[in-house]
Amino acid sequence: MSQPRLLLVHAHPDDETINNGVTMAKYVAQGCQVTLVTCTRGEEGEVLVPELAHLASSHEDRLGAHREIELKNAMQELGVSDFRFLGAPNKKWRDSGMMGSEPNNRVDNFWNANLDEAAESLVAIILETRPHVLITYDEFGGYGHPDHIQAHRVAMRGAEIARERGWEIQKIYWNTIPRSVIEQGIEAMKDTGNQFFGVDKAEDFPFAQPDELVTTVIDGEAFVDKKMAAMRAHPTQISVDGPFFALSDNLGFKVWGLEFYRLVHGDLGGERNSDGRETELFAGVKL
Repeated sequence: MSQPRLLLVHAHPDDETINNGVTMAKYVAQGCQVTLVTCTRGEEGEVLVPELAHLASSHEDRLGAHREIELKNAMQELGVSDFRFLGAPNKKWRDSGMMGSEPNNRVDNFWNANLDEAAESLVAIILETRPHVLITYDEFGGYGHPDHIQAHRVAMRGAEIARERGWEIQKIYWNTIPRSVIEQGIEAMKDTGNQFFGVDKAEDFPFAQPDELVTTVIDGEAFVDKKMAAMRAHPTQISVDGPFFALSDNLGFKVWGLEFYRLVHGDLGGERNSDGRETELFAGVKL
C-alpha cells in the first residue's frame, strides 16, 4: 500500500476515457494504483452503431450489459485492472436519462438514489483502497446530466464520510477544461467547415471554465494512442470517424493528450508549467 493511489468516480461507461484516459494510462504506467468506480451502466445512452440499435432502452433494453463489456475492453486498453460499478454486486442504480425525461422519473435510477446510501457504497471502496487522490465532476456535473451531478454529490459525500472514519483523501480534483483550449479547437475546426462539438464560442461549451479556475494539467501525449484505443472500445457511444478526429495530429494530440483539472481540496504542489498550473496530481501527497 506504499504506492500512490488514485480513485475516479464517473457516471457512465465512456465518461472515464473521454475525461481521464491519458491520466489513467500514465499513472498506471508509473506503477500507481488506479481504481475506477462507475455509478451506472449507461442504459439510456444513444446507440451510435445501427446494427446494435436493438439494444436501446426503447427496444430490448440491453444496452447496459453491452456497455459493461465496452468498459472492460476500454480498461484493458488503458491498463486499468481495478474497475467497479457502484454498489456491486448487491445494488445496481440505473442510468437516469436527462432532466425531465421519462427515465428520470424511475425510482430505481441513480438520480433518485438516497445520497447517503450511495455514498456508503463508495465509502466501502475508499476505506478498502485508501486513495490519496480523487477525481470526479464539478457540482454541475460538467454539463448538467443528472447522473453526473449525482456522481459529484456521492463522491464528495463519500470523501467526507471516509474522512470522519479515519481516511482523508489528500487531494480532490474536478474535471474541467480551460476556455482558451476550447477557443483553439473552435478556430481549428473553422478551417474544416465544421463546428467544434456544436458550439461557436467557448462560453457555450459546458465543460469549459475560465482559465484562472484551472489549477492542474496532466501531459499525457505519450498515451494518446491508448486513449484513442479506449475510445474505440466504446463504439455505441463514441464515433471516431467524425471531422473532429480528422484534424491534424498536432491539434489532436493537444486536445486528447492534455487533461485538465481544478483542485478543490488539498494543496497544490510540485513544479508549475508556463501557465502556472500544477503538472502532477500526487505532488505534495504523503504516502
